[in-house]
Amino acid sequence: MTRRVQRLAVLGAGSWGTAFAKVLGDAGREVILWARRPEVAASINERHINRDYMAGIVLPPTITATTDPAEALDGVDAVVFGVPSQTLRENLAGWRDLLPRDATLVSLAKGVELGTLKRMSEVIVEVADVPPEQVAVVSGPNLAREIAAEEPSATVIACIDHDRAVALQHAITAGYFKAYTNTDVIGCELAGAGKNVIALACGMAAGLGYGDNTRATLITRGLAEMSRLGVALGADPLTFAGLAGLGDLVATCSSPLSRNRTFGERLGRGETLAQAEEANHGQVAEGVKSCLSICELGRRHGVELPISDAVRRVCHEGLSAADMGKELITRAPRPE
Repeated sequence: MTRRVQRLAVLGAGSWGTAFAKVLGDAGREVILWARRPEVAASINERHINRDYMAGIVLPPTITATTDPAEALDGVDAVVFGVPSQTLRENLAGWRDLLPRDATLVSLAKGVELGTLKRMSEVIVEVADVPPEQVAVVSGPNLAREIAAEEPSATVIACIDHDRAVALQHAITAGYFKAYTNTDVIGCELAGAGKNVIALACGMAAGLGYGDNTRATLITRGLAEMSRLGVALGADPLTFAGLAGLGDLVATCSSPLSRNRTFGERLGRGETLAQAEEANHGQVAEGVKSCLSICELGRRHGVELPISDAVRRVCHEGLSAADMGKELITRAPRPE
């Protein structure tokens, strides 16, 4: 019998955490949204608006906010982690003792942890000391603003435990938002992390003035290297042809709402990493950090990742975006 998920905590009131909480609320669930800053929680509770991250979007009354993690986690059926990938471990260490024993733990983050090279589900398993089948991940074309505006969208819920995935699927199905299930957690997570790096490359190409042929080439060849890495780590290659793979890759590489694409575009126009970060309100795009972890994973498993490695060298070794383009286009010809 499928378990029921009615009450959920969303830890992290940024753009995606807020949009995901709205989906849950619109699907008829009771949602407790944890915010780090009191003014964000107050705005949500008093005006049903997250002015800092989702201005203009009215949140359903079934969402309440708090700055107290103990209050947020009290009696919930599932816990959704909406914090950036590189801060998940630190945050989770503070929440670990408050987590309900059998609650499904859900990651919204798309990245690979620096240093350990662990996927987010692996970080949760390690820090929370739970079995892998208790952890699920959300992946797919998840542009937060479009979802919050109730534009038709779909996503993937990946979990080793199919019943948990189905329970979450029912919990997040709203009139404008559809969820599919998958048991390939490895593939969904690597696709979610890898697409951010390829989106940086597409942004750089746009900043250099290149058009649709270049973007299509980067998307297609980027998908190939993401798939190669995924298969080497045990993923199902078909996952990369679905929403978590191609779907998320196309959206992130093409949309002006994509932080990674717009960040890459600034680099393509000649801005430094620090200048692009300043223009991005002090935030570094996830792909800037993930490219280091992904390239190291490729090195350890003997997988060639030419686009990801080129992005890594632009972000961290001073290679110019223009020289990156020349290097990629002059690589030795080979069969596709």
